[in-house]
Amino acid sequence: MKEKGKRKKAGVQEFMPLLTGLSGNLQSCAFSGHREIPEDLDVRKLKVIIRDLAGRGATTFYFGGARGFDLLAAECVLALKREMPEVTLVACIPCGGQEKYYPEEDKKRYARALEESDEIVILSEKYYRGCMHRRNDYMAENADALIACCRKETGGTAYTVKKFRRKGKPVFGVCGGYQ
Repeated sequence: MKEKGKRKKAGVQEFMPLLTGLSGNLQSCAFSGHREIPEDLDVRKLKVIIRDLAGRGATTFYFGGARGFDLLAAECVLALKREMPEVTLVACIPCGGQEKYYPEEDKKRYARALEESDEIVILSEKYYRGCMHRRNDYMAENADALIACCRKETGGTAYTVKKFRRKGKPVFGVCGGYQ
C-alpha cells in the first residue's frame, strides 16, 4: 500500500486525467474494493480524489462495510470530515452481523466507522445469498460516482464497477488492474 513518504504532497493536478471530463452535478460517491488491499493501492490518490470530489459538491460518501478497501475509504472520509463538516458518510450494510468473521482489529475499525457514520442503512437483518449484490445495487442507485480498487474482472467489486459504468456514472480507479 503506497502512502506519502518523502514525496511532495499530492495535489489534484497530479490526478487531473482521472477528474477531467466530469460533467453534471456530482453530489455523492460510493466505494468498492477488495478485502485484501493490494500493494499498488495509492492511498494518496484515494485521499486526493475524495477531497476533490467533496470540494466539487459530492459531499455524501457511501461505503459497504467490508473489511479492506471499504474500511480504509471510510476512514479517509472520516478524517476529511474533521476539516469539512459538510461531508457525510453513509454505511450501506448488506446484512446484520456482517462483521462476525472479521479479524478482531477489523471488527474494531468497523464499529468505529459505523459509530461515526452519519447514517446507517441495513438492507437485510440476516445474510442471504445475493445480499452483497443488493448492497452494491443500492450504492449504484444512490451514488453519482464510484471510487474503486478493482484488480479482477469477476467478483463483487467488478460487478459494482460494471453496474456504475452501465448507468453512465464515472468510476475512479485507485489501484492497478481491472478498472
